[in-house]
Amino acid sequence: MARGQTARAYEVKPLFAEPYLITNIADAISDKQIEFIKSLKMQQNQMNHISDELYLFNRPELRSIKKAVHEVLATFASEVMGVEHKLEVTQSWALMNPPGVGMHAHTHSNSLVSGSLYYAPLPDPPGNMVFERANGYRQIDLRVTEGRQNVYNTPRNAVIPKHGDLVLFSSEIMHFVEPNRSQENRHSIAFNTFVRGTIGSFRDVSELKL
Repeated sequence: MARGQTARAYEVKPLFAEPYLITNIADAISDKQIEFIKSLKMQQNQMNHISDELYLFNRPELRSIKKAVHEVLATFASEVMGVEHKLEVTQSWALMNPPGVGMHAHTHSNSLVSGSLYYAPLPDPPGNMVFERANGYRQIDLRVTEGRQNVYNTPRNAVIPKHGDLVLFSSEIMHFVEPNRSQENRHSIAFNTFVRGTIGSFRDVSELKL
């Protein structure tokens, strides 16, 4: 502040917030299920490995996990989104990051809410899941002063996962996984969702029944 300049009172308030939900459903996951998922046939993804099975929660072996995930999705729809519609899992798949491998930055198409489930014990360090604020071309590159980052100006935030954690987030948010800096494989399940029910308005001719 320049000499002689009067300090004016001000407030910084949020216009919008981008939520994510994190809970732990380890009690719904058995050792037998962990071994079953790890035994699935995998193929090379862009960086890591992805299961051949892309509707994983349709497998009867994972009934208890699917039930727990849908319970949390119901909470997200009601308490976070504030809607009466039901969120249902569409595709779901297993991922494996070998030592030294992360996951490229991406968003999820044709999905409203996406999720990551850390069904198996994680390596140490666990490989953070990193969310980026911008998902398009940045025409203005203003670097935030070191030590001055906050919820309003930070370009990215990280989630440090634990065994059994389920993370739900908007499918449109750009995110990536840091390289696996351990000597063990990093396992997770990812999934997409969409709503069931009627959206839009009959009178506004925007009604859509799903």
